[in-house]
Amino acid sequence: MNIPSNLKYTKDHEWVLIDGDTATVGITDFAQKELGDIVYVEVETLDQTLDKDEVFGTVEAVKTVSDLFLPLSGEIIEFNDELESNPEAVNSDPYGKGWMVKVKIANADEIEELLSSDAYKQLIGA
Repeated sequence: MNIPSNLKYTKDHEWVLIDGDTATVGITDFAQKELGDIVYVEVETLDQTLDKDEVFGTVEAVKTVSDLFLPLSGEIIEFNDELESNPEAVNSDPYGKGWMVKVKIANADEIEELLSSDAYKQLIGA
């Protein structure tokens, strides 16, 4: 299982790449495997400012729909439009082409609450 050490993680199986005051967010390799074949990603919160742990969208797989929770408070400044025509990128490349949103971080202190790769491995028993 792929759990890159340069990323931060949440208990809700999202990954976060911090780049200055911007965070790129997607779901982990573990999450996409658990969900199965992803057929649709919906994010209707573009240009909205949300609090940490608020639902920012949904991911739909063949058998289930799961909410996506924002790992850090901030404004959603970009959605990966590629996912509209190619949602399976979340399965094939969850940490690359399968990213979901970019967030302008409102409270940098929240970054400390995210999990390291080692802590995330413990969470999922990897």
